Amino acid sequence: MVQQIPVGQRAELPDLEDNGVAEISTGVAYSRVGIVNVVFLGSPDAGDGRWVLIDAGVWGTTSAIVRAAETRFGNGCRPAAIVLTHGHFDHVGALHDLAERWDVPIYAHPLEHPYLNGSQQYPPPDPSVGGGLMAALSRFYPRGPIDVSRWLRELAADGSVPELPDWRWIHTPGHSPGHVSLWRGADRTLVAGDAFITTAQESAYAVFTQEPELHGPPKYYTPDWDNAGASVSRLAALEPEVVTTGHGPAMHGPEMRAALHELADRFEVVAIPPQGRYVNSPGLPR
Repeated sequence: MVQQIPVGQRAELPDLEDNGVAEISTGVAYSRVGIVNVVFLGSPDAGDGRWVLIDAGVWGTTSAIVRAAETRFGNGCRPAAIVLTHGHFDHVGALHDLAERWDVPIYAHPLEHPYLNGSQQYPPPDPSVGGGLMAALSRFYPRGPIDVSRWLRELAADGSVPELPDWRWIHTPGHSPGHVSLWRGADRTLVAGDAFITTAQESAYAVFTQEPELHGPPKYYTPDWDNAGASVSRLAALEPEVVTTGHGPAMHGPEMRAALHELADRFEVVAIPPQGRYVNSPGLPR
């Protein structure tokens, strides 16, 4: 049974630059901090309060995120807001520190708010799926909740993204209840979060080497496979030109689109584990 969908090197965008930031589309750049990517939306000359940070890395990466932001936007430049694709530990590790430092609003889908206001933990991970070290270690990953309610806001129901008039958010649940992806239709740029990813995140070797492969969301932390598959199909139907995901290199072009359609069409075979805690029944919040 095929477990990944390789993508030709031509589909991969250039590596991160020496400063740790790579621009992949007009006004879109990302940086890899630890095991996860953060995304910067805004032109390099946007200035203070005129750009948006997407996600907030793992614990201990505050300084790395600030350095990357200041490399792109200038010393002391704060974002207008932080927008979360979801609230898993590897996307909110530096969130509280950054919010205190910058004192800016944090936007998330309302279904993610219980994990961000101190109310609920995520369902337990499933270390039995995926077959790699990262999956095996998932039993030790923090499940939250964290409490950033002082800065927390709901994303608008009309799909608009604060401070980003050219962007829309799309509800892409499965990996988490309130997972969202961000879409700029003018040039078909997609920020997919963990709705799908471009590396085998279950494997420590793959996380290190960053070989470009299209995968469904990280298996060990996905409690709702039906919705996860529907979300990948929804994003594939957009026919994106450029994608950046929560894990793995950014990609573009027809080879990427073909691989994304294959992932959507064969999701049950290539993404869903043959057995596991949540394969037959979605996890409920705890």
